[in-house]
Amino acid sequence: MSAHIVGYARVSTNDQDLTAQRNQLAVLGVPADRIYTDHGLTGTNRDRPSLRQTLAAVRDGDTLVVTKLDRLARSLPDARDIIEELTKKNVKLSIGGSIHDPAYPVGRLLFNVLAMVAEFESDLIRARTCEGMPVAKAKGRLRGKQPKLSKSQEAYRVSLYEGGQHTTAEIAELFKVARSTVYRIV
Repeated sequence: MSAHIVGYARVSTNDQDLTAQRNQLAVLGVPADRIYTDHGLTGTNRDRPSLRQTLAAVRDGDTLVVTKLDRLARSLPDARDIIEELTKKNVKLSIGGSIHDPAYPVGRLLFNVLAMVAEFESDLIRARTCEGMPVAKAKGRLRGKQPKLSKSQEAYRVSLYEGGQHTTAEIAELFKVARSTVYRIV
């Protein structure tokens, strides 16, 4: 049985694009039909459908290719679990073209160092976000979830309800909102 190259790519939000990662994986020799992708899932979430498929697809002697380690895992425990699974299957890991064999001590050391850096980077992003939220809120940029209906639409909905002509279910259907939204306004 010949060894295969399998690729994995991930983006954290639905607004992001996988094209750059797909292109880089192609340059690294991964066939397009062997690239698994997760869209809109963070690296801290281990429950990713395509990651499960990727790990199920690799066999003894295969190489798993990712463009950067943070595409595979953003926490040290998850990274260790993944590398343990790859080691049991005798699968090598290629990060941006640099192959790390987790079966050897140096490969395991390099992988652990890279995983710690990825987790540290994730923690820094989280800390900067927490620091910036009070500033954004003070400047009026952090407003939270916007109401589905304007004040005039809300007033009209209340008048319909108080008039007794429509039920809450009918009002919800009329404005295409949930009944809980109607109850909250009324």
